[in-house]
Amino acid sequence: MIAIPNRRRIPTISGLHKRSVLLSGHATSIALEPAFWAVLEEMARAREISLAALIGRIDDARTGGPLASACRLAALAHAAGT
Repeated sequence: MIAIPNRRRIPTISGLHKRSVLLSGHATSIALEPAFWAVLEEMARAREISLAALIGRIDDARTGGPLASACRLAALAHAAGT
């Protein structure tokens, strides 16, 4: 599984920032609030992996629901220290 985030951030009207990601050869986009992107970037640095690899791991671990929700939950768990 390879995930490659597009470094170009596209702000949306709602304040979300959208990034394009390639997961299992399929392009998708994820829209998250800037604070969640910041925590995900921190998580990737702490694990010494790319943000793309982190998002790929989150995608692999989710049991259902949208990828954006899984990313938010992972960021919240990290921020809570769990």
